[in-house]
Amino acid sequence: MRFLLCFLAALSCVPASAERLTLDRIHADPALAGPSVRNLRVSPDGERITYLRGRQDNQFQLDLWEFNMKDKTSKRLVDSKLLVPNEAISPEEQARRERARTASLTGILNYSWSPDGKQLLVPIGGDLYLVDAAKPQAARKVATGNVADPKISPKGRYVSFVRKQNLYVIDLVSGAEKQLTTDGAGTVFNGEAEFVAQEEMGQRTGYYWAPDDSAIAYKRFDESPVPVVRRFEIFADRTDVVEQRYPAAGDTNVLVDLMIVSPVSGAQRKVDLGPNRDIYLVRADWSANSKQLVYQLQSRDQKRLDLISVDAATLAQRTLLTETSKTWVSIHDDLRFLSKRNAFLWASERSGRNHLYLYDLDGKLLHPVSSGEWGIDNVLAVDEKAGRVYVSSNRDAVIDKQTYALALDGSGAGKPVRITKGDGWHEAAFSRNGEVFVDTFSDPATPPQISIRRPDGSMVGWLEKNELNAEHPYARYKADHLATEYGTIKANDGQTLYYSMIKPSDFNAAKKYPVFLSTYGGPHSQHVSRKWGNYFDQYMAQQGFLVFRLDNRGSWRRERTFTDAIYHGLGKHEVEDQLSGIDWLGKQGFVDAKRIGVFGWSYGGYMSLRLLAAASDKIAMGVAVAPVTDWALYDTHYTERYVGGTPKAQADAYKSSGVFAHLDGLKSPLLLVHGMADDNVLFTNTTRLIDGLVNRNVHFDLMTYPGAKHGISSRPGQRHVYGTIEAFFKKNLADAPK
Repeated sequence: MRFLLCFLAALSCVPASAERLTLDRIHADPALAGPSVRNLRVSPDGERITYLRGRQDNQFQLDLWEFNMKDKTSKRLVDSKLLVPNEAISPEEQARRERARTASLTGILNYSWSPDGKQLLVPIGGDLYLVDAAKPQAARKVATGNVADPKISPKGRYVSFVRKQNLYVIDLVSGAEKQLTTDGAGTVFNGEAEFVAQEEMGQRTGYYWAPDDSAIAYKRFDESPVPVVRRFEIFADRTDVVEQRYPAAGDTNVLVDLMIVSPVSGAQRKVDLGPNRDIYLVRADWSANSKQLVYQLQSRDQKRLDLISVDAATLAQRTLLTETSKTWVSIHDDLRFLSKRNAFLWASERSGRNHLYLYDLDGKLLHPVSSGEWGIDNVLAVDEKAGRVYVSSNRDAVIDKQTYALALDGSGAGKPVRITKGDGWHEAAFSRNGEVFVDTFSDPATPPQISIRRPDGSMVGWLEKNELNAEHPYARYKADHLATEYGTIKANDGQTLYYSMIKPSDFNAAKKYPVFLSTYGGPHSQHVSRKWGNYFDQYMAQQGFLVFRLDNRGSWRRERTFTDAIYHGLGKHEVEDQLSGIDWLGKQGFVDAKRIGVFGWSYGGYMSLRLLAAASDKIAMGVAVAPVTDWALYDTHYTERYVGGTPKAQADAYKSSGVFAHLDGLKSPLLLVHGMADDNVLFTNTTRLIDGLVNRNVHFDLMTYPGAKHGISSRPGQRHVYGTIEAFFKKNLADAPK
């Protein structure tokens, strides 16, 4: 689901009278959250903190900024408009941005530091620039031609990138460019991640440098076995017929190889991935001494994952460890090789919670690093000198994210030391050595505040205090800002479900209010969290709706008994839990149980349809944006993981998980919305639903967006779609409380 981005506006320095939010203001500049930033990084020498920030006149056009640790000043380091005044984005880059959920952004979307902290590598407009941190105005173009995934090698000798499906390096000493692969063309790709790897496995790269610059391991895949889906992308003035290799559930995936190439000689070697080609190559990495290439191989049914070590000299292999599950093995980015001892950190959910373990390089378990009735989100940094590993977790509150320290030796594994202090949501970005971190904190009443801190949590200084004062973009709306309340109810199996609720403006407990129920409901998402909120939720509450969210079973950042409930039957437990929330709402004296409406996007759109089909007697109306309607139409890795098996092997599970088997129960008013060029949840999902509804003589409202992808991410599109959602709720529920 594409969550509503935080869009924000200009204010004078003089405090204005309080105003309620408008959709026009939500979708205007500057951002209502204030000067928020992204892609925070500490330079390798520790002298600078760099980040991307939107412009005052266009929050979606990103420039590169720096905070100088010595004089505590901030300045724009690279102006994207000066670097490339008229940015052109290739179709391939647009597709990558859709996968990365950055399709609405322009300018500088990524960058990387050289190991010595003196230069930055900045891609923009398909070209590649080296920027001297001391003289940023003298940016040097080093590559052109729609380059993708650029990197500076770990020792700083090379720049690498992908161009036209082949892998290249530039020797920064000689300036010579070398093409390392030559067969990339047509259906063959080198150094890239395939569609499902980008979309479902979190793979943002397809190649991996050895720490000593001696070699690059890269993924080579051939997508010729993947069926071609012919789909229409309907724009305002044309219709394009796109032939996309899209592996729907049960289809053949790409054929993948793991290769090793020398950046000096160009010599190629192939790693033997075994006789079974129907597998997923989900990750690859190198040991700290560059002697071992380690890759992760996942079975097609995703119930087994092997961590396999390859001797870089001989290509001899051994399996270091194997993870198995009766449902699915989760993949992650928490493999960390230590440099001062022959060991590595590994995250596993084998205990039912996600915890860290320390292994030696032969795959022998040394000890747990974390344990107990809680779990980690991810590893943030490892400080071997201090003997600590830093992680994020919701240990103290499921709806919060905090940063904790654990001892590498396993002492205190069940008692992590919390570093971040304020209750709410903390996103931490550590320096490479773990000696400093940048903490981005918010809660429902506090826009993101960015501080620089030592690893004990003590303050170094503010990068962006972002006080909600009279000069803040949100200042004139602060007086009417409505508090978010949190609570829990029980699922039918006794598990705890978390909810959030925003009561309407001028709330009167003696009145009965209509409900705007916002749902997502799918895995890998947490819809209820204690952080700076969703402006559309605030807006709808100010329009007279009680706004309600609930995280059902299957939602992210919980134990496996909670997430595994959805296996082999998508929609069943999720709908049960949302209906438990609706039943709870109906018992509240201030809720009009006859005026409850539901809205969701993507998996949330699917949930809206399933809820209406299951309980049109309890739900007065629904909005489904870009919904999956038939899981046989969705991609292999995601669908087979949760439904279990293929549509042919598990026909009953696919039928019961889809929408059509339940469609006869859909009686309440429905607004169906979809982008007409969606390459994620294909538009076919909606056209099939339209046909099913017509055949049942079910009337509904329809809004389609020409040229729009899954997120309908253009600013006019976002403004229009949320205005359409609001209008449908008001039409069917009315905005005035009884």
